[in-house]
Amino acid sequence: MGKEKIILTGDRPTGKLHIGHYVGSLKRRVELQNSGSFDKTFIFIADAQALTDNIDNPEKVRQNVIEVALDYLACGLDPEKSTIFIQSQIPELCELTFYYMDLVTVSRLQRNPTVKTEIQMRNFETSIPVGFFTYPISQAADITAFRATTVPVGEDQEPMIEQAREIVRRFNYIYG
Repeated sequence: MGKEKIILTGDRPTGKLHIGHYVGSLKRRVELQNSGSFDKTFIFIADAQALTDNIDNPEKVRQNVIEVALDYLACGLDPEKSTIFIQSQIPELCELTFYYMDLVTVSRLQRNPTVKTEIQMRNFETSIPVGFFTYPISQAADITAFRATTVPVGEDQEPMIEQAREIVRRFNYIYG
């Protein structure tokens, strides 16, 4: 028996999903879910991550969690085939993020091209919220907690996947 094939993907509930989301990722998720190629499919709403740059408007995030969940169902994601969950409802993700934080340096986070770009986009150059700055570590926890073997992301997120690999390698080296 081979290694279990597990897919993990999700969205930050910072606004309503739109046709760009459908064309860019949701349509593909439905195809992957229905392909029979995966033993498990996890699709999550990253509300904790959304708060990292929306801390002043938690109601917006809370309301968009509901909207994203409804959009998932409307576009064909099936709770009978995929586990759909809300990130903040899995406390172990926060715990794993906390452990991983000790494995990553500030300078390494600063070198992440995606983080650099997003800091500029959000005008955080002079004052970066710690939660926002460390969200690549949170993403690594999301990926590893579910033992994901496939994490479909856009090109802009590839540095995050590489950083997750680094964290896991270091964790496994230290803790076996």
